[in-house]
Amino acid sequence: MVMLMAESIRFHEKYNFKKIFIDSIYKLNPVYLAKNNPVMFVVMLGFIITLIILVIPGQIPKNETNFYLAVSLTLFFAAWFSTFSEAFSEYEAKARVDSLKIFEKEIIAHKITNEHYVDVKSNSLRQGDRVIIKKGEIVPSDGFIIDGSAYIDESMITGESEPVYKNKGDHVIGGTKVIEGEIKVEITSERGRSFVDKMISLVSQAKRPKSQSEISLNILLSGLSLIFLIVVGSLYYILKSLNYTYVNIALIIALLVALMPTTVGGLLPAIGIAGISRLTRDNIIAKSGKAIEAASDADIILLDKTGTITEGNRAAIEFIPLDNFDEKCVAITSYLSSFNDNTREGKSIIDLIESMKIKIPGKIIDITLMSKPIEFNIKNRYSGIEISNPNKIIEYINGEMICTKFMEIFKEYAIKGESIKILKGSVDALLPNVDNISKQEIEKLVKDIGEKGETPLLLLINTKAVGIIVLKDRIKTGINQVISDLKVMGITPIMVTGDNPITAKVIANEAGIDRVISQAKPIDKLNKVEEEQKKGHIVIAMGDGTNDAPALAKADVGIAMNSGTRAAKEAANMIDLDSNPSRVVKIIELSKQLLVTRGAITTFSIANDISKYFTILPMILILNNPKMGYLNILHLTTPETAILATMIFNAIIIPALIPLALRGVRYKPENPRKTFIKNFLIYGIGGALLPFVAIKLIDMLLAILLGVK
Repeated sequence: MVMLMAESIRFHEKYNFKKIFIDSIYKLNPVYLAKNNPVMFVVMLGFIITLIILVIPGQIPKNETNFYLAVSLTLFFAAWFSTFSEAFSEYEAKARVDSLKIFEKEIIAHKITNEHYVDVKSNSLRQGDRVIIKKGEIVPSDGFIIDGSAYIDESMITGESEPVYKNKGDHVIGGTKVIEGEIKVEITSERGRSFVDKMISLVSQAKRPKSQSEISLNILLSGLSLIFLIVVGSLYYILKSLNYTYVNIALIIALLVALMPTTVGGLLPAIGIAGISRLTRDNIIAKSGKAIEAASDADIILLDKTGTITEGNRAAIEFIPLDNFDEKCVAITSYLSSFNDNTREGKSIIDLIESMKIKIPGKIIDITLMSKPIEFNIKNRYSGIEISNPNKIIEYINGEMICTKFMEIFKEYAIKGESIKILKGSVDALLPNVDNISKQEIEKLVKDIGEKGETPLLLLINTKAVGIIVLKDRIKTGINQVISDLKVMGITPIMVTGDNPITAKVIANEAGIDRVISQAKPIDKLNKVEEEQKKGHIVIAMGDGTNDAPALAKADVGIAMNSGTRAAKEAANMIDLDSNPSRVVKIIELSKQLLVTRGAITTFSIANDISKYFTILPMILILNNPKMGYLNILHLTTPETAILATMIFNAIIIPALIPLALRGVRYKPENPRKTFIKNFLIYGIGGALLPFVAIKLIDMLLAILLGVK
């Protein structure tokens, strides 16, 4: 009992029913309904007409007063249940922003200064500051771990209940909580620019977009309402001319409302709002209703290899010596070329040397401080160091236990008076400079490395090839299931990569992808989008860079990562706030779920209407012609109880379906035909049978309450 009371308190704390109630009453304004929900506008109009007839004296016989009152009330509640479902859905959507604002609260952070830490307010932290976060403490702002490891609770941001294990190099989000462990974090965002700040901004600015199918459905419902209005209006005068004296305004309005698709009309706004809310809860912002619809119909998706198919963090796994250099020589040369390289690849080379237990002499480390760094750039595609005075270096390191060939090369260039460049980089960029080993031998090694899905970096001392550094980018965990799910949903994945064809094919095969664009330039992605669209395909493109913006803008669905550039986010019509490209299946599933839910409830509503036709229209005819009693297939008690039972069912089915509209029809990746058949059986046939059972039970209950035999 105590648990039930506690749960009830939590439920009422979560939802402000006073605000929801006020909003739902406000939405009953006929002007609002005429603009946003034509079906419910007709229902509300019916309520107003019956109410006016009730209020004006002498308009109806006394024996019909209760019937008019009952019809009027059921019409009101049918309209109110619809606006309540919409207000409830909107409240849930707005609550998302309020829940995020909780994480903006100011906390005390332990800022590291001179190997000690001082307590400061979190809003004073700046990019580059370092903090220590202990067990049970809140991460003060976005950053990445520079030391330590911890289990972090991100459930308030991502919705995942399981704590996430993170260690050195991993990103952490401000507002999350350290459950176990201790970490040092370097802050990467200033106040107002954190992950949570961006989410609040995007969610607040995002308006609920209407898809083309929703607009079309609204037009269809408006058309059906008009048709039924004309048909029922005509029927009223036809029945009157045939001396059906029992036919009155309330009865005709009841028939009109029963025949109109009020269920889907009442729930359509809630379905749309709840669908967008589900996307938002999963940290996905839809800027366009067209994008949601297109995502559910997509049959082609362009996936970047790096960061989507693979982890995007290539790491050194092996050194391959060339020209009789030994492994230690390659390690020392790799160390010198990577010391100033702050990329993950560069750091992984240093980590590999440490893991191999190769000790780098202290004086070799000093060389890096006496040399000029060569920064990587897209044109040259290599990095390293330049030693302008090799004689001085030789004098300094003389006597150190360094490999012989390394010292020989240094002395050779020192005698010539030439500077020394120690470089690592792209094989095709550095290979033309090599003069100490056959280029064909290197090319064969490179081909063998590529066939294993690995990436080679060539290591040079001026024109002398020392060795090859082998990098490996691991396939993301679960990517095979993602690709499999896409295929089941009828979507063809195409991998886009700048890698050579051999490496690209190996990685594609490992991930289960059949189509690949290798050695791709930014313009190739745009060209592929246009090419597939010309063939009649619906295309999804993903990206995070400025160079991806043209393809994102051109694609039917452009999904930008929140961590990406402003140009990419402005060009896209969806934004993934988690910046996790592998979640594209979730985006497609949620989009499909939204449309499947709308379709299921539409099917249910139409099936309901067909059934209600067989319960209410025959009873109207029986009022004046008892001989037509054989039409009463359900053996309903009286025409009055039958009509009221139908009206009551028509009203209560709307709130009964609110949980389904908010939650959405369950969807899983499967053949669309299978989904259609399953939903037709449940919501089509089920929707046709349910009214017969429900109306019969309500009729029996009314007969008991009214004392009718």
